[in-house]
Amino acid sequence: MGRGRRGWNGRAFAAAVGVTAVAAAASVWTAQAGPVAGRPAPAGASASPSDESHGRRVSAEIVHASDGGARGVNITIDDGPDPVWTPQVLRVLRENGVKATFCMVGTQARAYPDLVKAVVADGHRLCDHTISHDTTMDTKSEAYQSQQILEAERMIIEASGGVRPLYYRAPGGAFTPYSRRLAASHGMRPLGWNVDSKDFERPGKDAMVATVKNEISNGPTVLFHDAGGDRSQTVAALREVLPWLKEQGYSFGFPVR
Repeated sequence: MGRGRRGWNGRAFAAAVGVTAVAAAASVWTAQAGPVAGRPAPAGASASPSDESHGRRVSAEIVHASDGGARGVNITIDDGPDPVWTPQVLRVLRENGVKATFCMVGTQARAYPDLVKAVVADGHRLCDHTISHDTTMDTKSEAYQSQQILEAERMIIEASGGVRPLYYRAPGGAFTPYSRRLAASHGMRPLGWNVDSKDFERPGKDAMVATVKNEISNGPTVLFHDAGGDRSQTVAALREVLPWLKEQGYSFGFPVR
């Protein structure tokens, strides 16, 4: 979600309090990024961002570019999954033949594993969006950042049935050099955005569509949400903006890894 917001959803934050580490099975194979190897660092431990033992390292630079080329667009959906809004977002994406990247909060993924699996089954990619969506991550200790990122990764892998998140998006864009290196060492490319639809503020469908139309020239990665409140305006905006992007000659891809 956008950097200007300092908060998210009380229920998700409460659910994250006292979370303990979820063990990831060492033999799990994933559909997107190979086997889960080794044992994750304990909760609260500061994992070394230089750990390359899994052979999954990607660039630690924040990515915006699309693998869809010069006219590619990356649709990214944050904060879910949510039992009300995620199915509706999935339906709109399916109707338009669009694949997106879902940046999931760990506790939400753990609460709704069937929705995580539905996202994967539709061909979308997963992104780690931490446990509790703390937009002050960049002011916290490395041990805290490690816990937020790695426990969310484990929760998403478990909920998905073994599919790894391929990206890491810091809540509110609160990246640090440490968190970027840590995520990259676990095969998760740090993911930014170019166009914030401002759907979290619920400005109305027309305002959201206008924002995307006016700002898509800024870059290919567009930010929407499928949780954290009433997302009916988001669903309506996606129904209008996805066909418009196609009419303008854009295609849809995933962020470069």
